Amino acid sequence: MLLLSFTGPILGTNCYIVATDDGRECVVVDPGIGLDERVDEVLAEYDLDPVAALVTHGHIDHTFALAQLCQRRDLPVYVHEADLYRFDDPIRTLGPDLAPMLAGLADDWTRPPDIRTFADSTPLHLAGIELHALFAPGHTEGSTLYFVPRQDETTANLCFTGDVLFAGTIGRTDLPGGDDALMRHTLGELARPESAGGLPDATTVLPGHGEPSTFGQERATNPYLRDLRP
Repeated sequence: MLLLSFTGPILGTNCYIVATDDGRECVVVDPGIGLDERVDEVLAEYDLDPVAALVTHGHIDHTFALAQLCQRRDLPVYVHEADLYRFDDPIRTLGPDLAPMLAGLADDWTRPPDIRTFADSTPLHLAGIELHALFAPGHTEGSTLYFVPRQDETTANLCFTGDVLFAGTIGRTDLPGGDDALMRHTLGELARPESAGGLPDATTVLPGHGEPSTFGQERATNPYLRDLRP
């Protein structure tokens, strides 16, 4: 599995590109503010052809580069149906606290023409990669984790967690669409041990901001998961 990552200059959003080891097709995850040219540079460097963009949720710091990327490429965008409305006016849906900070981006936003929604958790097969979209509301109504099972004994399971789970902490719930009760339910599912059907401990956590981790590490040390363990 080829996994590439880089961080946006505004709000430090992590963007990921993932492909099979022997494939030219790839998937882009959460291309945020100021990253459209960087995405193109990385695609050219590795001779990759994106077949889709995955969005963990509809906040503009995870979607903004799509305005430019989807003008240059025939790129479908996958997002949970509950966050679809955010693509119509991503600045307004941030609420009165954050919206003024990013209002200057409004004129450069264009809604991607090909947005494909899904409901709840669903399997996806893109660029030769098996993915599982796992519905994880709380940070937003449609927050989603994307789990990629390992391809063979030499690779790790991957999970793109967006702003639901970070190394050592979790995403906020005080923005419009956030919900403490839903987040607690989501975290309870993530805290479930591997032996009880939870995601494998060795799964690499690839968050929307900050450094990577593993589910084993987060279950053992992240207070928001540790306190919810059965």
